[in-house]
Amino acid sequence: MAQCPVCGASVDEEAAKQTAGFTAHGASETDPTKGTRQFHDGQWVYFDSLECRSKFLISPDKYTGAA
Repeated sequence: MAQCPVCGASVDEEAAKQTAGFTAHGASETDPTKGTRQFHDGQWVYFDSLECRSKFLISPDKYTGAA
């Protein structure tokens, strides 16, 4: 289990990667209620919600400890 860097909640990495459908152009879609992820600084970061992912994307250094 991964941990959301924003709120500290546990995130099931496999559930966050499961394909829930496909876009009209064939890109896979996931169910954000099961968690979501973002590639950042060479690794996948997992979030428990889209809200936490948005907060992270606005200010990733705040949550990674980078200066």
